[in-house]
Amino acid sequence: MTSRGFKATARTSPEARAVARTQTLIKGENGIGTVRKTTLPGGLRIVTETQPTVRSATFGIWAHVGSRDETPSLNGATHYLEHLLFKGTARRSALEISSALDAVGGEMNAFTAKEYTCYYARVLDSDLPLAIDVVCDMLTGSLIRQEDVEVERGAILEEIAMTEDDPGDCVHDLFAHTMFGDNPLGRPVLGTVDTVNALTAERIRRFYKKHYDPTHLVVACAGNIDHNKVVRQVRAAFEQAGALKDPDAQPIAPRGGSRALRTAGRVELVDRSTEQAHIVLGMPGLARTDERRWALGVLNTALGGGMSSRLFQEVREKRGLAYSVYSYTSGFADCGLFGVYAGCRPSQVHDVLKICRDELDQVAEHGLPDDEIERAIGQLRGSTVLGLEDTGALMNRIGKSELCWGEQMSVDDMLARITSVTPDDVRAVARDILGRRPSLSVIGPLKDKQAARLHEAVA
Repeated sequence: MTSRGFKATARTSPEARAVARTQTLIKGENGIGTVRKTTLPGGLRIVTETQPTVRSATFGIWAHVGSRDETPSLNGATHYLEHLLFKGTARRSALEISSALDAVGGEMNAFTAKEYTCYYARVLDSDLPLAIDVVCDMLTGSLIRQEDVEVERGAILEEIAMTEDDPGDCVHDLFAHTMFGDNPLGRPVLGTVDTVNALTAERIRRFYKKHYDPTHLVVACAGNIDHNKVVRQVRAAFEQAGALKDPDAQPIAPRGGSRALRTAGRVELVDRSTEQAHIVLGMPGLARTDERRWALGVLNTALGGGMSSRLFQEVREKRGLAYSVYSYTSGFADCGLFGVYAGCRPSQVHDVLKICRDELDQVAEHGLPDDEIERAIGQLRGSTVLGLEDTGALMNRIGKSELCWGEQMSVDDMLARITSVTPDDVRAVARDILGRRPSLSVIGPLKDKQAARLHEAVA
């Protein structure tokens, strides 16, 4: 259960005008699964989950910045900056950053999304102080030198090229553009060749200074750890870097606002000489704060979340028209997407599309039977728990929850929310989401007559 009481901790420096505030957000049994949060003077939040039965720990820092925070000319800056923070600080070279974790068998990486960025390291519990020191140093002391910007530009252009060579990945970027158009959510996280080539060290430094203030950061740590020790080590690292300048600063609130998607029924086709045609058919979904997201999760699981799902059975098992077919949801602060992906022979595109469209229309009009909903609930409950079996997954859960929702939910509470979904809830969200006119994105070798028929497929 969640406890909202605050407990003041002692001042750690005579200059501090405010004290750290510590909460127990989730009380675990015998300390297992206990989630605590401390907010430092300066607005830095530190969230931990204790799992004393493991011998590892994962430490991460989440930044409240993603590609949707970029202007058109800055497209790709968030991801570019993610790379540059590994290139060296005043205390460590790029080699020293990577070799420090390699020397203890640790793993270190980062990822950039549309609404956040995360840097993390997974180590033995005894090596956690090293991971904290290295990751905090990267986040607070990056030099962003001109020579590093130029060297890394080549690596990022190669990453863009690698993505372009994978149409099964590229089609999801195309679908985001189909749905959102030329606004931040519709642009690729990596940026484009033109925008990456145009970014300068000075512009990236300004972006870094603006978005990596402690009030924009959440520290998350999970594993065989002690919350108070993590807080002391993180605070020492940030104070050493001079990052906690304003003791009265408050953490930035989770994203809000309202953004409408583009008109339904849009079609974007990319003619490319590939062995398969890659298809995404979809429509607007739900924001990640929408209470109906639990019902949508069940619906998504039943439609395309596993081998027993409707789409898998109809497209692959019964007809052998595709090897990979699935549905998915993406929830953002103020909107969302629901999509169906399939990869198939170009000659089978229309057959696959018709089956997918017919299944979506059928479920929108008539709903799912109770037995399919019950099976989907069971599958979703199991996958939720199994997906939280390592410290990296736990760190991701508590870090993202704090940054995106500003609150934590225990696994038991999550399972209860899934179990509480009723067949009527699922049928209602199916009518709302699947009843909308879909949009379509396709990458593959498309002839003129095929392109015309694809436009008709979403009419």
